[in-house]
Amino acid sequence: MCRLIGIIASEPTEFGLVLHRAPRSLATLSREHPDGWGIAVWREEEREWTLHKGTAPAARCKRFHEIAARSRGRVLVAHIRQKTVGPTRLENTHPFQRDGWVFAHNGTIKDLCPLHAGVSSARRAEITGDTDSELLFAFFLSRLDARGATCLVDEASRRVAAAVLAEASAELRDKSVGAFNFLLSNGATCFGHRFGRSLFLLERLPHDPVRERRDAGAGAAILTKWTARRHAVFVSSERITDEPWQEVPDGTFFRIDREPSPIVHFGVGIDRVAS
Repeated sequence: MCRLIGIIASEPTEFGLVLHRAPRSLATLSREHPDGWGIAVWREEEREWTLHKGTAPAARCKRFHEIAARSRGRVLVAHIRQKTVGPTRLENTHPFQRDGWVFAHNGTIKDLCPLHAGVSSARRAEITGDTDSELLFAFFLSRLDARGATCLVDEASRRVAAAVLAEASAELRDKSVGAFNFLLSNGATCFGHRFGRSLFLLERLPHDPVRERRDAGAGAAILTKWTARRHAVFVSSERITDEPWQEVPDGTFFRIDREPSPIVHFGVGIDRVAS
């Protein structure tokens, strides 16, 4: 078991709440998932990911709390690990990063044969750790490479990538390889999938009431610094606030585009997720 969270926002956003301040933040959950942490933030100004990782439990890691407190950007992909395949070491800690993509996985792939069969020699050579998760990442990148969809430059390429990843995910589900929730993002688009583990979505719209403070339990409140213009989509293994999170149906593949404003699409189509 692991826990992951993704945020795609219309403007620079501070991520401290979900990382270490909320009652069900990643720091809190790391007491049950203690085998490493990773925080990937897409900063539009630099047009690149900032990635930090550690192997200590997030709740007890001073560096995690320091990074969480200052994390700010347009996209977040963060993960805490409870190891099932591979020892606790930095190379096995999510998110993984390759060619502008970051990838985080929750679940365990029990049948690795389809992954090994589908990974190209070039992507296999990039693997540095021991996990099923990094192999799954290499599998998806190999599929994108084969269709020329590793670099997304327009809506047509995003549609091709969505079709490739949805098809690959369906194949793995049909082969019952194991549980694999994942987030895969290049900073402009985030692809997600649920199979075998819990996953929830939350959309905060610009016309929603501005919540300057959130209920933190036991009558306490915490500042969220949310503006009236901001539009964001949250993806999380658990409901981490008291807002109306929607459970993602098992076996669902989806895509979230950041521009012109964050929007969720199910499958390979363009229909917006119902609110």
